[in-house]
Amino acid sequence: MTGAAVTATARATTELDRSHLYIDGAWVEPRGGEYREVIEAATGELLGTAALGSEGDIDAAARSARRALDEGPWSRATVTERAQAMRRFAQGLEDRANETAALASRENGMPITQSIGLNGAAPAALLRQYADLIEDIPLEEARPSALGTTIVRREPVGVVGAITPWNYPQALAMFKIAPALAAGCTVVLKPPPETALDAFVLADAAAEAEIPPGVLNVVPGDREAGWSLVRHPLVDKVSFTGSTAAGRLIGAECGRLIRRCTLELGGKSAAIFCDDGNIDQLLGALGNASFRNNSQTCTTQSRLLVTRRRYNEVVDAVAQYCRDMVVGNPLDTATTCGPMVSEEHLARVLGYIDIARNSGARLIVGGGRPAALERGWFVEPTVFADVDNADRLAREEVFGPVIALIPVKDEEDAVRVANDSNYGLAGSVWSADEERALGIARRIRTGMVGINRFDPDFGAPFGGMKDSGIGRELGREGLESYFEYKSIYA
Repeated sequence: MTGAAVTATARATTELDRSHLYIDGAWVEPRGGEYREVIEAATGELLGTAALGSEGDIDAAARSARRALDEGPWSRATVTERAQAMRRFAQGLEDRANETAALASRENGMPITQSIGLNGAAPAALLRQYADLIEDIPLEEARPSALGTTIVRREPVGVVGAITPWNYPQALAMFKIAPALAAGCTVVLKPPPETALDAFVLADAAAEAEIPPGVLNVVPGDREAGWSLVRHPLVDKVSFTGSTAAGRLIGAECGRLIRRCTLELGGKSAAIFCDDGNIDQLLGALGNASFRNNSQTCTTQSRLLVTRRRYNEVVDAVAQYCRDMVVGNPLDTATTCGPMVSEEHLARVLGYIDIARNSGARLIVGGGRPAALERGWFVEPTVFADVDNADRLAREEVFGPVIALIPVKDEEDAVRVANDSNYGLAGSVWSADEERALGIARRIRTGMVGINRFDPDFGAPFGGMKDSGIGRELGREGLESYFEYKSIYA
């Protein structure tokens, strides 16, 4: 069940309701009068009702962002003033961190032990990181030239349309907001309906921090609202995280409009387990590499490539790991696998399990809904062995806890199979010989690779190759994408 669209008079009321959008520094009713019921992933029951934006709301937000950029105090603020405002914003989010993390977990099913860091602490940390970084980057650099001096100047790219997904709602929003604000841009944030409630916490903290009107607008909405933002004539850059299918459409439209874009898209990442790999090390890191957020994660290493000499051993160990996972309410700190975000998404994951059953792959563990959990959108952690890399389970992104074990002959074969994918987002290599692992990592055509672990670094570029996207977020590279460069011949 996905929350239904309702009118203002028909909507049920809860203490978590958010009935106004945040545009131009004020709380306003949605122009289209549309609200969406947000359903709790673990129970299938109403959690709250959120206002949704229409084309008119997106237009108002984009115009507000343009005024704040061209006429308002943000365009005249110094780097120090922007950094100070960002640190106030960070403090407001930090003060709300525990409540925000719990709310996000109720919306999308993320175990609270993960959400407290990624939806609670991470947004404030990213704001502070980029506040520090912008104070250390010169906005103008004088370079000697043949005829005198050229001043190379960094200027904000302009109004940013930020479109975010439901799986890491707070962290991924701040992947975009923090560097954009640091660079001097203004932002229209379009979160999805599934996690609309926690998105408004960003607006609460921004208002409390006295971020000037129009600098950050928060307008949750559906695909039509997102498309309105992509096409809006006052938007200078689109930053999108989501599916590859949607990214293709957005990238094509930005190309038509000659508009900057960053696209962080899907993945079908491979973990390569070498014949000298340590199984205990692998099992200790599977939670982050393959099952983080119930595998509702773009970097999930859902293809596990294992040399034949160690294959049966690894199959047995990973299967037991999945049997030992605790599936349950995400607010329980013992839970290691929560529910899927919605009934529709659960059906998608179960559909891929059925496809794999009929492909010749061997189901080792899982494959259905937990018998003891009648409510909510739960699925058992599932392992298939003897998967062919040509099978749909190995080619397409499931976005749920379903792992494909693929036997390979040797290191060369593992690299070939890892690269035989339309995606190139993440990956990992498991070997007792770090130099050997590094050599393999350098040959995998993917944006991020872990050696005997997978823990993304907020100080390093995040993004992928091939169908996994265009551009990078995080690190200094993530900030640079929000600048335009101007050469002044002095």
